[in-house]
Amino acid sequence: MSRYLSNRGGTQEQKVRFDEEAIPDKDEVGGTLKLRPSDSNITEDQEPFMGVKVRRKASIHRDYLGDYVDVPSRPYLMKILEKQGDKKVLFADTVLKFTSTGKMKRRILLVTDFAIYIVDLESGALKRRIALAAVEKLCLSELSDNFLAIVIPTEYDLLMASTRKTEIVTILVDATKSQSDYELDVLFSNRFEYNATSELVKEVQFEQVEAGVKTRISRK
Repeated sequence: MSRYLSNRGGTQEQKVRFDEEAIPDKDEVGGTLKLRPSDSNITEDQEPFMGVKVRRKASIHRDYLGDYVDVPSRPYLMKILEKQGDKKVLFADTVLKFTSTGKMKRRILLVTDFAIYIVDLESGALKRRIALAAVEKLCLSELSDNFLAIVIPTEYDLLMASTRKTEIVTILVDATKSQSDYELDVLFSNRFEYNATSELVKEVQFEQVEAGVKTRISRK
């Protein structure tokens, strides 16, 4: 079984906040933004971190659908996968990816049984490919937000936001385990660090407030 670790911590002022109504249309997004609720369904017995992370009522009792962008209907995605020799798509959806400067960009996230792909939504260009074997751990808060950090020690890390975060985590854990004996760590903390670049470390802090969850991203 993969290791699910909890490390409770405090948080500070709000810098970024998400709710669940609509994904913005612009490629770059700043300030407050809204995310469309997931249509996927996840049952509690499928939840890999029950008892640690606060769940939204809407996220309980859901089924995984996997491909939310219809990969076979997008030739540019099929071409990327074929060029890399990947054939089995475990997950595909639009996410918000945080750049090193703190901007948010809409990207297509693909997860296969061997790698993670980040594809530009507008140009269809492959921006990054991360081998599953290179991933060390996943970082999430203990609250009901949409943030997920993928930590890659040999490169720089990936911070994103998705309303289907639980499904992404489960798929990454299962795919890594099926390909090797390595157990992918899943760390839960209301304060964690990630490498925005090879030389830039940032800290993400979360705080539960009456209106939802406040999130602050700052340089270390």
